[in-house]
Order: sequence, then structure tokens, then C-alpha cells
Amino acid sequence: MSTPRTDRAATGRRAWLRDHSELGVCVLLLALGVLVLTDALTMDVDLTQRGPVGPRTVPLVVGGGLLLIAALLAVDVLRGGRGEAEGGEDVDLSEPADWRTVLLLAGVFLGAAVLIGPLGFPVAGALLFWGAAFTLGSRRADRDPLIAAVLSLVTYAVFDKLLGVPLPGGPLMGVL
Repeated sequence: MSTPRTDRAATGRRAWLRDHSELGVCVLLLALGVLVLTDALTMDVDLTQRGPVGPRTVPLVVGGGLLLIAALLAVDVLRGGRGEAEGGEDVDLSEPADWRTVLLLAGVFLGAAVLIGPLGFPVAGALLFWGAAFTLGSRRADRDPLIAAVLSLVTYAVFDKLLGVPLPGGPLMGVL
């Protein structure tokens, strides 16, 4: 059985974490900055580049900026700074989070990531677009799959054919 003293301590910790929840964003920014810097520093690049700016420059600047922003935000939060909700934001903070929708969207995204190799981008992208629309509440079975297929094919054509970014075509590789 817990004592009143440990209950008060646990309640105090929860209250402190609730009041400083923005520190979670700081941790996310810190982790992202470390990831970007690690990637940039371990990048295999040709050291015979011409000019002062190489392929590591932008990732190093972005990673350093992420670390700086994480540190500045953490200092601000610990000094009592708080983010303010947008004035026109239509969010009821008393309602619980809709974890079902979040998990369904994550499942649709992961499913598309797994299927993009064997089925190709056009099919996996169509499933992603349709699955996201269905998860977010659209129930138009006559329209949604068609819109998803068109969006996916147009996206594939723009990236693969016009921009030269190779995407896996899957069974449609020879058709487009």
C-alpha cells in the first residue's frame, strides 16, 4: 500500500511533466538533430570536390540548427515559457485523443511502405491514399478508389517520368 507521501510525490511529478510537456518536442528535435549530424558526418563523399560547399554542408547546418533550436526551446520551457494555442483553433482539449484513427493511419502508412517493393508505387500509393481517406471518414466507395488511383498514377508519372526520380513501378512498370 502506498503512503500519502509517495502519492503526493507521484502527483507532483505528473503535474511537473504536464506543465513542461513541451520538453518532449525538445527531445524530438535533439534526436532528429543527432540523426542528421550522424548521417552527414558518416556520409561517403568524394573528397575531391570543387568549391567550398560540398554535399555535407546543408545536412551539417540543418543538424546544428536542430540542436540549437532544441536547446533554446528547452531553456525557454524550463524558465516558464509555454506554447499558446492558436486563437482560431477548433480543438476541445477536454476530449481524449483519437488513438484509433492515429493507429489506423500508421497501419495504412506502414502497409504502403511494405507493399511498395512488391506491388510498386502506383498500387501501394493508391492503397495509401484510399486507406487514409477511409480512415479519416470518407465512405464514398464509388469515388474514393478512383481518386486514389488517379492521384497515385499522376504522382508516379510526375516523379518517375518528369522529375527523373526513379520509383518502383511494380506490375505497371512496362505500361507507364
